[in-house]
Amino acid sequence: MTTSTHPTTANKNVPNGMPELTFVLGALSGSVYRAFGFGLCASLLALAPTWYMLEVYDRVVNSRSGFTLAMLTVAMLLACALIQAQEWTRTALLRSAGQTFDKRLGERVFHAGLAASRARGGAAGGAAQSLNDLRTVRDFFESPVLVSALEAPMVFVFLALLLAISPWLAAVALAAAVLQAVIGWLNDRATGDSLRQANRISGGAHLRIEQMLGNAQVVQSMGMLGAVHQRWSEGHREGVAMQHAASLAAGKWQAVAKLLQNTVSSALLGLSCWLLLRNELNGGGAMLVVAGIFGGRALAPFIQIVTRWQTVVNAREAWVRLARLLQVHGAPTACMPLPAPVGALSVEHVSATAPGSTLPLLIDLNFALQPGEVLAVIGPSSAGKTSLARVLLGLWPAHAGKVRLAGVDMAGWQKAELGPHLGYLPQGVELLDGTLAENISRFGPPDELKLAEVIEETGLESLVQSLPQGVDTRIGPSGAALSGGQRQRVGLARALYGSPALVVLDEPNAHLDEIGDAALARVIEARKRLGTTFVLMTHRTSVLAVTDKVLLMQAGRQHAFGPRDEVLAALRQPGPVPASPIPSANAAPVTFGAVAPVATAR
Repeated sequence: MTTSTHPTTANKNVPNGMPELTFVLGALSGSVYRAFGFGLCASLLALAPTWYMLEVYDRVVNSRSGFTLAMLTVAMLLACALIQAQEWTRTALLRSAGQTFDKRLGERVFHAGLAASRARGGAAGGAAQSLNDLRTVRDFFESPVLVSALEAPMVFVFLALLLAISPWLAAVALAAAVLQAVIGWLNDRATGDSLRQANRISGGAHLRIEQMLGNAQVVQSMGMLGAVHQRWSEGHREGVAMQHAASLAAGKWQAVAKLLQNTVSSALLGLSCWLLLRNELNGGGAMLVVAGIFGGRALAPFIQIVTRWQTVVNAREAWVRLARLLQVHGAPTACMPLPAPVGALSVEHVSATAPGSTLPLLIDLNFALQPGEVLAVIGPSSAGKTSLARVLLGLWPAHAGKVRLAGVDMAGWQKAELGPHLGYLPQGVELLDGTLAENISRFGPPDELKLAEVIEETGLESLVQSLPQGVDTRIGPSGAALSGGQRQRVGLARALYGSPALVVLDEPNAHLDEIGDAALARVIEARKRLGTTFVLMTHRTSVLAVTDKVLLMQAGRQHAFGPRDEVLAALRQPGPVPASPIPSANAAPVTFGAVAPVATAR
């Protein structure tokens, strides 16, 4: 079957050429603008206490009217209630905007993070870092820094009020506001680079210790704890030292900002008094207090931003990393769904390197398998067998050539669509923290019939019976509750679950005894009759009895490919292993002349 995918329009909500983050942020601008409006109303109503004070001094004291005092007090209480309602609404709008940002980008960032991890050869931390960055940006929406930034335009209102009292007071407050902005800029210059570098160093040290502690048993048993702790301590101490230096620098500028705020309040009070003595203060003596209040309100947003500058740095760094991540790992192009594939596998002149490396690991591999055929890939260590397994499954990209399943290039096939039709058992079986049934059914809704079938096939009945809750028993992180052989059988059951068209098994019998070997052979024989194609990377000869073809690899190159008996017979003959000709993917099986025995084919 030869079928081509037909891309359809992907990301209809994101115009071409517009960065995703900017587009999503633009979609949330309505909530931010409404929050700004409610905040503006709250800031204006915040003048109510000052108005109340002036009215009490002017009207109540002079008139000695209890009724006037009561009405003013009621108005004041209503204003306070409105202030709290406006601020609560503003907070709710900003929190909702942050949650919407997370909702619209969460899945996209998750998959991009996984793609980044795959691009680094499966290195841990890619998805976790991207999700942490997403949370940092989301939390910034409701941070006091953003609230202060939204209140910054109120500075002009307070300056206008000061101007109405006296141009001199407005000039002093304006100069102080400009100085506060300059202090914020200097604070960023002094601490921004140090904070960013400290965050990177600390994040790297945290990632390394997580990776090391993932092998805690090895670390503890082999006396590696001291060396591991030292490596972590070096990075940790460097990060803490840079954080300390940045905090000291930031503390100096925060102290200067506080000093300026206190000085300006006193300066406005003194200047107001001087203007009053010269009869140049509009509003009379009450403006002595009012001028100080307005001046403090004008400077408040700048003070908040300067004192919480690290929040700004963290959010900015997270934003930059997310933008880079989404740019490098673009959204997948939606394709028309394809029919369920059969196990016709063709590898067409494939060459590949490890992600992030230029060292060739696979060089011009060329072979084909029909549905139901079993291929044994043999060769010495570092021959490229595991690399081939990863390329066949699309975990590593081929930089030359094509890998096709049922005639379709696997590189362009949606992983979510193709995944159920593939099975994979890696050398190191990775089980997840969940129940036995969840691990076997790939954490999808378990089909009881398919689950029972694959448990019987792989000989897991005795394990299921020994578990306190059967298949619903949690097996712990990495399947810690199971032995090595049991984990390998569970991994095999997971690979076979759902009757995949292609199954790749990397050293499937490495931890199996003779009974397990026999069970594996029976499983392969049974699935062959159903049309499942197998590719087995192996060093052990016991599994060769069920194979149809053999691929001999050395140093990433294909040295022999053909029917099992012919290739093995050729390997027993004396003489060098022929490096060429490499059989064509569609050519008839070839027989080889004299070749030297290959011990690693055991």
